[in-house]
Amino acid sequence: MQCKFYCMRFLFFVSLLLSLNAFASDTTKLYNPYASVEKDVASALVKAKKENKHVLLQIGGNWCVWCYRFHDFVTTDTTLKDLLESNYVLYDLNYSKENKNLDYLKKLGYPQRFGFPALVVLDANGNRIHTQDSGLLEKGKGYDFDKVKSFLLNWAPSAFDEKKYKE
Repeated sequence: MQCKFYCMRFLFFVSLLLSLNAFASDTTKLYNPYASVEKDVASALVKAKKENKHVLLQIGGNWCVWCYRFHDFVTTDTTLKDLLESNYVLYDLNYSKENKNLDYLKKLGYPQRFGFPALVVLDANGNRIHTQDSGLLEKGKGYDFDKVKSFLLNWAPSAFDEKKYKE
């Protein structure tokens, strides 16, 4: 009888460990609550600088339906996907009960005040140049194509090219 108990207990712990490993490699999850935000954003900035792009932080959590809607909207529409990929390095910054990343969000001026997803644009040097309330980009139960396109264009690196504004 005791062997049965210990065998069941062992199997329970093995299944628990396997499920934790499965979560870590689950590519259907946008957000990793255990990621090192400072390290990941630093890597995104290196890539952005090398590719002359900005970093777009999408702040939210795996619990956030609107976060998935926005991500799907900008990555499935070919026009928006091209705008995103040619101008930004996208990073999904976690905000959840496991890890709210409050210290990092403080540095960004508390973008969570707008709800989720909150969108923050950093230049390639890590300076915050815009915080977007994503609710202003919504239409019905989704997002408005023209508003999202305008957002992506208005905060792209080319929008800051002074040659465009000289007479």
